[in-house]
Amino acid sequence: MRSARIWSRTTIVTAATVIVGSTGVLATTLAAHAAAGCRVKYTVTSQWQGGFGASVDVTNLGDPVTSWRLTWSFAAGQTVTQLWNGTVSQSGSTVTVTNAAWNAALGTGATTNFGFGGTWNNASNPVPGTFALNGVACTGSTASPTASGSGPAGTVLDQVSTVGRVRAAGTAAQFTWPGTYFEGRFRGTGVGLALNDADNDYVVQVDGTTVANLVTPGRTTYWVRGLPGGEHTVRLAKRTESPWAAGEFGGLVADTGGAILAKAGRRSRQIEFIGDSWTAGYGNMSTTRDCAGNGGVTRNSNADASFGALTAKGLNADYQIIAWSGMGMVRNYGGQNTAYNFPASYYDKDLQALYNSGVWPVPSTWRPQVVVVGLGINDFSMALTSGEKWSTTGALAADYRAAYQTFIDRLRTRYGTSTHIVLAYPDLTYMTTAFADSVQQIVQARNSAGDARVSALYYDNTALGLDLLGCDWHPSRHDHQVLAAALSQHLSTLPLAW
Repeated sequence: MRSARIWSRTTIVTAATVIVGSTGVLATTLAAHAAAGCRVKYTVTSQWQGGFGASVDVTNLGDPVTSWRLTWSFAAGQTVTQLWNGTVSQSGSTVTVTNAAWNAALGTGATTNFGFGGTWNNASNPVPGTFALNGVACTGSTASPTASGSGPAGTVLDQVSTVGRVRAAGTAAQFTWPGTYFEGRFRGTGVGLALNDADNDYVVQVDGTTVANLVTPGRTTYWVRGLPGGEHTVRLAKRTESPWAAGEFGGLVADTGGAILAKAGRRSRQIEFIGDSWTAGYGNMSTTRDCAGNGGVTRNSNADASFGALTAKGLNADYQIIAWSGMGMVRNYGGQNTAYNFPASYYDKDLQALYNSGVWPVPSTWRPQVVVVGLGINDFSMALTSGEKWSTTGALAADYRAAYQTFIDRLRTRYGTSTHIVLAYPDLTYMTTAFADSVQQIVQARNSAGDARVSALYYDNTALGLDLLGCDWHPSRHDHQVLAAALSQHLSTLPLAW
């Protein structure tokens, strides 16, 4: 086994103007119960054989927003070919326009404008009948938010469920930790997911079935269509690691004739997974240890298929994956940057190493009954080198045990004495027994001091049949399934009251 590593034209023919609106709620900034409303003025400014120009005014009648997204559907096969003062995407008849950098903010009563050129069928060019701003239909007046309907109420966090470490960013949510997921409900034959992330990959699931894997989607609304009518669940999960780059989820967008429904309640079971690349799912989708020729580590990583995610899903539990490849308890991979070890520097952060990262305010709703810690591979998997603070493995092990005890004390303060803490560790006997010996000593010391809810779980690579075919000798998809089964078996032996 190898260790985890620390880690991208003609004369105008006609002109038409329409002001439209229907009942709905505008997604606003941070206030979860703000009044909202909007108005859209759509003008066909010119029209010629096969083409036309249009101007669109968007007026925010509610509380200020820091970004906006306008959607509508054409009724006669029109297409947008170019657009200014915004960014456009079109899927079938549905058009989505998002703000440019200079017109993102809309105060109460403020209006912004964009224009576009398009094509039409030379027979009919009707103006769209309805528009939606930030996923919610415009009314032409203000309204109070509701828990269901065609879009989010307040922010994306009012619209979807998540237990992840996220930070509100206007109407959207930002996040960095791998495996962060959002779950929502909708009615209709399709749904859009608004994303702004050029660094990470995502998995999209509808009714429990994976429908897409998105590779660095950028700023877009990804549409899932062609579903049977009725109520559905949708889930978005971050596959990859990005300690220095935040992903951004802008929420769900109802398709024509559909609606975003009230989000489901949180699960009663909760598990927190803390660790390194094994926990993050580093390279787990690869079938070869050398990933240089099959897309690299990032394309082959999926935290949503890691042992932690699999274990939690199997137990119908909500979960967090707080993991960073290459990080250790006191020593990182190969002795790199040990001044920034994981528990002391990053564990309690909301956006990891992002420039504006801060301490995540633990909500009262997050009280995991189980915390699984997997730190130590990077501390012990590489030989000590000259210049490091430890001259012997024994000295390193002593600091490791002391730091681990301090970290467990922090977890006890954070979550209380009823939480079960599982210290997981794989086989490193090819390098040293200090890792296994230290974990066992820590558990014995805690138990002897009266902390009976600390236990150890040893992953015997050979006995479990791990093939370590993931990138750089990491656990493969098969291995993560095996690890999940081993962890689930261990949890079944604990006196869990859930």
